[in-house]
Amino acid sequence: MNLMTVFHQGDAVLVTVFMILVLMSVLTWYLILVRGVSTWHIRRANKQAEAALWDAPNWKQAETQLQDSRAPFANLTRQGLAALRHYRSQAERPLGQSCDLDEFLTRAIRKGLAQENGKQETGMTVLASVGSTAPFIGLFGTVWGIYHALVNIGAAGQVTIAAVAGPIGEALVATAAGLAAAIPAVLAYNALTRMQRIMAQDMDYFAHDLHAQLLTQSGEIDGLR
Repeated sequence: MNLMTVFHQGDAVLVTVFMILVLMSVLTWYLILVRGVSTWHIRRANKQAEAALWDAPNWKQAETQLQDSRAPFANLTRQGLAALRHYRSQAERPLGQSCDLDEFLTRAIRKGLAQENGKQETGMTVLASVGSTAPFIGLFGTVWGIYHALVNIGAAGQVTIAAVAGPIGEALVATAAGLAAAIPAVLAYNALTRMQRIMAQDMDYFAHDLHAQLLTQSGEIDGLR
């Protein structure tokens, strides 16, 4: 069936259902493309930031090399160095006496880690919502199409192909449209969730290494006293 026939012959309810499903499908593919490209760029930027950090001769040089990077690894490094500066500036005050450097760095890096992981959740709620609701929206269109088929049968007084073909066809297209929107959303959600979990593990490993290096070399870091 030509989809335009649905918009030409369907009533307001059925057209609304199809418009919602089309919008869901467009939004799903937009998020798939955006999140896919974004994930690739983030992983690439993290590798570059990690290489620049550990290859730098000192922390001051590393911070200079990472100042323009927006990679999560670079953001964590800046937050860790900022926390170390703040702790040193408050060492003689109640802040410095209330907790040691290890605990303060752990809190700061853990906060930065949570913020970076939270950024990776953009669009996931939309994909989950589309995957879970689109089939039921399509099913509603199916039920509505069958209802019109029954109305046509009642008006005609007898069952004819002409009376039920249109509404039943619209009902089947509604079911297909719901599945067409839901299946890519579910697959994309599962794939992105896996990638997000891998990136979170990489972030966690990096955060542990960063914390250990800042803690053990805090007295040797230039410009932080």
